[in-house]
Amino acid sequence: MVVAMLSMTMAFAENENNSAVKNVEAYDMTVNMRKLAVTLDLNSDQMEAVQDIHTAFCNDMMLAAYAQNDERKELVDQAVKKDVRYMRYILDEKQYKKYLTLLNATLQNRGLK
Repeated sequence: MVVAMLSMTMAFAENENNSAVKNVEAYDMTVNMRKLAVTLDLNSDQMEAVQDIHTAFCNDMMLAAYAQNDERKELVDQAVKKDVRYMRYILDEKQYKKYLTLLNATLQNRGLK
């Protein structure tokens, strides 16, 4: 009986750990910057700025991943708003629209929107 209870407890804990890992993975926003630069047709100055902005965005999203459930959505919203505001300043209209499309698709595919 004790062995059965211990086995069930260990299985439950393992499922929670797997769920937590999957949760954190959803918030990992790292991308291949070279592919993003090609997709958005960035010049060298834009690429450097976009990389800096995206690094800050990734850090903000990881903070959200480790936050309490009730704070998580607000932290994600703040991170996205900050990222979009900075990208709007760096990208031209065509690049910005394409970036928004990519960002929205990524957030939706990961269940964060």
